Amino acid sequence: MKRHAQLVLLSVLLALAVAACGGGGGASLGSGDVATVGGQKISKDQLEALLSRAKKSYETDKRSFPKPGTREYNTLQGQAVSFLLQRAEFEQKAKDLGIDISDKQVDDRIEKLKKQFYGGSDKRYQDALKKQGLTEDQAKDEVRAQLISEDLYKKVTGKVNVTDAQIAAYYAQNKSAYQQKESRDVRHILVNLKQKALADKLYAELVANHEQNFAALAKKYSKDPGSAANGGRLTITRGQTVPQFDKTAFSLGQGQLSQPVKTQYGWHIIQALSAIRPPSATPLAKVKQSIRQQLEQQKKNELMTKWVDDTKKQFCKPGKISYAAGYKPTPDPCLGVTGNAGGTTTATK
Repeated sequence: MKRHAQLVLLSVLLALAVAACGGGGGASLGSGDVATVGGQKISKDQLEALLSRAKKSYETDKRSFPKPGTREYNTLQGQAVSFLLQRAEFEQKAKDLGIDISDKQVDDRIEKLKKQFYGGSDKRYQDALKKQGLTEDQAKDEVRAQLISEDLYKKVTGKVNVTDAQIAAYYAQNKSAYQQKESRDVRHILVNLKQKALADKLYAELVANHEQNFAALAKKYSKDPGSAANGGRLTITRGQTVPQFDKTAFSLGQGQLSQPVKTQYGWHIIQALSAIRPPSATPLAKVKQSIRQQLEQQKKNELMTKWVDDTKKQFCKPGKISYAAGYKPTPDPCLGVTGNAGGTTTATK
């Protein structure tokens, strides 16, 4: 949440993944507007505020902001117009679905954000807004848009249900994913490829001392960051490690020590600590809830995608959107939905 405003904007885009394409209604395009969508206007002030925040982001990343009139600037402007149109469209669809975000809901979410990311400090929150070029009112608008997107998602996907039969069918079709291969506990010491002499010396010392100082030698000499501090101990699954290590580790008898084994990482001295545990399968009962959540999310995504597509088609009907001269995005977002341009361009005074 380092960039509060940016994340709020991106969450709206990513949560609903929809391009701006016009809407239903009849707002008239005025001299202070860049576009109209349905019954709402998109003002030049809104666009300039969004571009100003984008400029702040460029400055933070130490990148040069595109100059007006360049292809890069026109692309950025088109994306900003599309974003503002999209937000206006979803505000209208929210009203159609009975979604109404109150000022209290906005204030409550902001207080939650303050506690979560700014330690409850209003000053730190205000400083963050300033760095992003946001006024308090603009921040509230972004939070309101986020709350609308969340409620739209809940409204559209609220009745999704996954049955036990569907869960069982998924488990049966993907049973291999719930199979555990053979495993065992081992410990090893790894030294560099150029240290074969050291590997031989350590092996000889371990044999002479009946492996009693294995853990101490692993902590002192092993180059494996994942196990050295633990005396070289680790649990491995068949096929999990590089072939040479895997073959040796699963061929040893319990308690047996291997001579130095060469892999791409260096020389390993391996000792088998446990017997080989046989393959096993995770029963359906243990993964039932996770499968349910996975299938529910999949269904919700599919349902939301269909709803978004239907919404795009509705808003992309001819005459539902108007652009002021010089503000129509290229390419027209509606081309990807209907194959036809979804807005008209009108010169304003």
